[in-house]
Order: sequence, then structure tokens, then C-alpha cells
Amino acid sequence: MAENSGSNKMWGGRFAGQPDAVMEAINASIDFDQRLAAEDIAGSKAHAAMLKAQGIISADDHAAIDAGLDAVAAEIETGTFAFSKKLEDIHMNVESRLAVLIGAPAGRLHTARSRNDQVATDFRLWVKKRCGFFDAVLAGLIDALLARAEDHAATVMPGFTHLQTAQPVTLGHHLMAYVEMFGRDRRRFQDAVARMDECPLGAAALAGTGFPIDRHMTATALGFAGPTRNSLDSVSDRDFALEFLAAAAICGSHLSRFAEEIVIWSTPQFGFVALSDAFSTGSSIMPQKRNPDAAELVRAKSGRVTGALITLLTVMKGLPLAYSKDMQEDKEAVFDAADTLDLMIAAMTGMVGDMRFNEKRMHAAASTGFSIATDLADWLVRALNIPFREAHHITGAAVALAERQGTGLERLKLEDLQGIHPGITADVFSVLSVEKSVRSRTSFGGTAPSQVKKQIAAARKRNARGWR
Repeated sequence: MAENSGSNKMWGGRFAGQPDAVMEAINASIDFDQRLAAEDIAGSKAHAAMLKAQGIISADDHAAIDAGLDAVAAEIETGTFAFSKKLEDIHMNVESRLAVLIGAPAGRLHTARSRNDQVATDFRLWVKKRCGFFDAVLAGLIDALLARAEDHAATVMPGFTHLQTAQPVTLGHHLMAYVEMFGRDRRRFQDAVARMDECPLGAAALAGTGFPIDRHMTATALGFAGPTRNSLDSVSDRDFALEFLAAAAICGSHLSRFAEEIVIWSTPQFGFVALSDAFSTGSSIMPQKRNPDAAELVRAKSGRVTGALITLLTVMKGLPLAYSKDMQEDKEAVFDAADTLDLMIAAMTGMVGDMRFNEKRMHAAASTGFSIATDLADWLVRALNIPFREAHHITGAAVALAERQGTGLERLKLEDLQGIHPGITADVFSVLSVEKSVRSRTSFGGTAPSQVKKQIAAARKRNARGWR
């Protein structure tokens, strides 16, 4: 067969000449799509079994094809398979090797299918598996966060808006915010699977086939909920890859936000957290330095994941139906994003377990910036029945007074506060501390340690059942 000679002639006698070397280089995808080998062989085995069941190929040919595909898979797994750029892609590399191993029956495997539906099926299978993988590793990251949040359910730290001290919160509450983010990321990967769970195999090049195939059989064999419903859409759709990349990009942005906080918290100016040698590096010239390089690289790598999404959106945005060679550019972006996100999650999971928190420094920082001002305003509303906007004004005057005196609100004298509003009593000091502030935030989802512990318990249950 022509394939065995090393030249790629799957389109038969239409072309007499050989492709230019540049054309061969730009056209080949085997350097990256060989990652689809397992999915390609699984799809071919399912297709061959269906062809036999439908009487399209003989039982003998099916047996030869099935055994031959097993042999090809074994060669790939052991690293003895010789991938060839001349054969362009994983599909033709497998089919060509199959022809060498079993001869003529290999030529029957491509009956009632095209590389268009073949690659769409292989790629869906691969992306679907990666969605399941990221669902699982995010569950591990959430478990790591929950363990640290439980340890620090009552550890006081400053909460920020605009990176300015706002109100006291607990470290456990802060970490639980990321639990919620990564829980939503789990759901996004799960949701993406629900929409990509349709099998394109059997759509052929774009119009379906005249052979009496059973697409439901191949869909079931490959673990899909069913076959796709339109042959044109089947081969031209890459929504499944875009949804995967969108979920990955959002997850990457969450990882980057957390990484940024680790970078800030580890500065001497904050001093909230320290990373061990396992997740930091030194300087080649400044011996005192400990750099949070792992966190910085997580922050930076989120850009690659976002870039992959933009790349594929740009590739797909102007393509007419059905298949165009542009779509060969779909895989490298997805593969790189998957590899990058995998590394980012692994690094963040390691850092979560590795971080050492400086509780005294956090507590001291929480006490600065008049962080309990809202507690004073709330007391005025509750105790004196003052409208909140008026209470806000009174509290602002108290903050200004404390600022002039160089002290905190909790250290103002009662007579000074009464000079701002005569109705203020000594009971006001019952709310003016960071510990009292966080304990008072008992609303559902609030920062009170009692609420944090409830949310940790609930999150553990949700994480165990897939964040449902």
C-alpha cells in the first residue's frame, strides 16, 4: 500500500506530485496530536465493531483489525512506535501501521467515516477525560484549603477592599472564599462534560454516510450519552474545546488571584505568610531574599491559559461550515492549557499545605485602619435607633477624632464620643475590638468563627459529592 512507503497518498490519484517541504511542515500535526493515540485507537475499535455488527465488514476482517489495533496500541505504549510527519496526523500514522501489520483488512477500517468525524471524536474524548481530571484535582485543592481554614477559623486578619483595610475577618473565612471559587470551577468542568457528551463518529466528512451504520452503538461503546444530531455541526463544532478552555481560564484566574495574595502576604511589609524552601527561591546577589517564585509563576501562567482561549476563539470566529484546516490549530492551545493548569493546581495545592501564617502579625494588621468603624455605626443603629446614614456620619466624626489623637476607636474616651453624640453610652465598648467584630458577623456566610466552621462542614460534604 502507498501508506507503507512513507508518502501520504490517502486521497488517491488526485495528486501526481509530492507536497513542498514547507507544505508538509505546515500541514503535519503528528508532533502534537499523537497525544490522541489512545482515543484514536478506541474510536477505531468501536467503529470496526459497529461495522461488523451491521454486516458492513466481515467477522474475519473485524478480528484482524481489532487485534492489529491492539498491537499498535502496545507499540505506542512501549515507545517503539515510529511516528512519521509524512503521514501528517495520528489517524494516518495508526492506519498506516495497521496496514503493515494486517494487510488488506486495514483498508476497510475507514469505511463510513472521515478524518473529520474521527478527529472530532478523538478530541472530544480527550477533552472529556481532562474535564474529569480537573474536577478531581480541584477537589484535592479544596480539601487542602478546608484543612487550613479549619485550623484558622478564629484567626483574625484584616479584610480588604481596594487593598485598604476594611473590616476584620478571619483567615478561615478568607480561605473559604477560594473554596467557593474552586467549587464553582469544579461545576464548570462538570457542566462542560454534560454538553460535550455526544459522539460525532459517523457524521463522516460532513453529510453523513449511505452505509447502514449504527451511531448509537459507537456512541455507547465510547462512553457518550448518544450521537450528535447534525452531521455538519458534528465535524465543524469545537464548542467543547472552547468550554473547556473557558473553564480553565476562569480557574486560572482564581489561582492567579490567590497567588497574588500569597505574593503580597509574603512581603516584609505584610509578613502574613512564609513559604518554605520547597516553594520559594533565593537571589543570586542578595542573600537575604526569599522569593515566592511558585506563586509568581502560577500568577503568570494564568496568562497562557487565557491566551489559549483567545487563540481558539479567534481561529473559530470566521469559519464557514463545515470543516476547515484552520481547525487543526485547536489542539495545541488546548493541550498547552491543560498542561499549564495541571501544573498551576499542583503548585497551589502544595503551597496551601506549606504556608506558615504569622497570626500575631495578622491580628495587629486587623487592628489598624479603624477596621471596627462599621461596628460602631452598627451599634449606633441598634442601640440608639439612629438611621444608618446618620450613624455613618457620626462614626466618621469619631474616626477623624481618633486620627487626630493618634489612637484607635476603642481607646477613645467615653466623654469624647459623647461630645460627638450625647446618646453614646459605655456599652459601645462592648463591640469595639477586632475579636468582637468577627464574632458578631453571624449572618449566613459571614466571618464569625461559628459560621466559618459551619461552612467548612458543609463544604466538606459538597466536595465529597462533587460540589453538588
